[in-house]
Parts: sequence; C-alpha cells; structure tokens
Amino acid sequence: MESSTYMQKPKEKPVHEVRLGSIKAAIWRNETATGPRHNVTFSRIYKDREEDTWKSTDSFGRDDLLLVGKVADQAHTWIMEQRSDRETGSAD
Repeated sequence: MESSTYMQKPKEKPVHEVRLGSIKAAIWRNETATGPRHNVTFSRIYKDREEDTWKSTDSFGRDDLLLVGKVADQAHTWIMEQRSDRETGSAD
C-alpha cells in the first residue's frame, strides 16, 4: 500500500443549512472579486435498512417536491437577508 505525501484540505462546511423533514438545503459561500456569492445544494436523507446507516441522495420523488420548494424558499430568504445585512452594514 502506497502512502500519500500531500496534505488533504479539510472538508469545507456550508455556511448555513435549512432542513424540513428529510429534505435539506446546504448553502455555500463563495468569495468573488465583486463580493460573496451563495450557491445551494439540495439533498434527501434516508435510512438504508440493509446497512442500517443514514445516507443522502440528490434524487427526489413526487412527494418530496413540495418540501424541496419550501426549503428552497427558506434558503433564498436566508441568502437575501445576508445580502441585506451586508448592504446596511450589519454583521454577516
């Protein structure tokens, strides 16, 4: 077995998460020349009964879609609040 000589970069964490039931939005902050930008990833968590472990997927069923929309709305609200705070000089 070969050992690696490079240092692994620590895994970055989202700046905020929104969760309703099994649907989660992770909000990521990216610094740009024009200021911070945010991206959002969506996932659904579920328990794999065969392995008895929690897993996540980016696939959603019909019954998940309303919650995806609600989580997206809450993520959008949070991002807009950050933008508003930045423009008025409040702490980020």
